[in-house]
Amino acid sequence: MARPKTFDEDSALDAAMRTFWEKGYEATSTQDLCDATGLGRSSIYNTFKSKHDLFERALARYVDSMTTAQLAVLEDTQRSPVDRLRALFAMVVDGETGAERRPGGRGPGCLTVNTTVELVARDPRAAEMLDRDTRRRLTVLRAVIREGQRDGSVTSRREAGALARFVNAAIAGMRISSQGGADRAALESIADITMDALTA
Repeated sequence: MARPKTFDEDSALDAAMRTFWEKGYEATSTQDLCDATGLGRSSIYNTFKSKHDLFERALARYVDSMTTAQLAVLEDTQRSPVDRLRALFAMVVDGETGAERRPGGRGPGCLTVNTTVELVARDPRAAEMLDRDTRRRLTVLRAVIREGQRDGSVTSRREAGALARFVNAAIAGMRISSQGGADRAALESIADITMDALTA
């Protein structure tokens, strides 16, 4: 008969997620995960099977929480399409300059961006997860931009899907810039220029 778990699996996943977010997949050791979660090696492997399984579950948790929050902003029909896009950029800036900003003024960056750079070329499962998430976000961005084009607030005549990819790339660039030490003013400037490209 299996012994009942004596720890909070959600809390362990959150701790593992923060560790992978901070260190990256390869640089995170099993001992790092033990230290972060407060679990022994046997508990980690009995529950999560492997480091990679734990990483996949942590990445899924991160993707779900981050994307859900972003889509809630983009799908808020009480705001105009352009105001929703501005709110999305404000959320990104706040996330990169808030309490999680690292010593030396570096922002937390983004676990999905970090994973794209580190693993996607050699990890089909991670690539599939991130591709699915990207398609989900681009679908909503495209709809918001198309709505803005219809009401005249988005004045760019480029195809809405191409503009959605542009906005998504700008956000990824903001997160990478933040990891390199860009401050709030620099990130806000990137956001403003991106909005200008859509509305000027």
